[in-house]
Amino acid sequence: MAVNKDKKTAVGDGAKIGEPVPRGVVDTSGTSPGIQSGAEFDAQKEIGTLRKELEAVRQQLATAAGTVKGGARQVARQTEATVKLYPVSTLVTVAALAGAFAFAVAGLRASPSRSRYERTLDDLRDMYDRVRNRF
Repeated sequence: MAVNKDKKTAVGDGAKIGEPVPRGVVDTSGTSPGIQSGAEFDAQKEIGTLRKELEAVRQQLATAAGTVKGGARQVARQTEATVKLYPVSTLVTVAALAGAFAFAVAGLRASPSRSRYERTLDDLRDMYDRVRNRF
């Protein structure tokens, strides 16, 4: 804690964890004991500062959004150029991806879902067969 020589009040450099709390300062010119505030709170100044910070954040978001849009446009242009240069290869690749997706979906539908009862019954049958083979 630094002591301001002009006002003879304690002025904090910032809140620090573990720092002891001052007991208090007695204002000798008045009759009010306690920790004296450094400066009066100016709401207009605080709101102005917050507005400037908000505007800076908006500007950063606009810049980031522009960067993302620019990257997406570049990828779209590269894809378009690739399709124009290699139309047959692109068609074969898209057909292969569509076929793989169709096989995956068809494979999920083709396998019948087994209930818990059926799985348990199969497990019991397997166990019975193993026991029977032992004897």
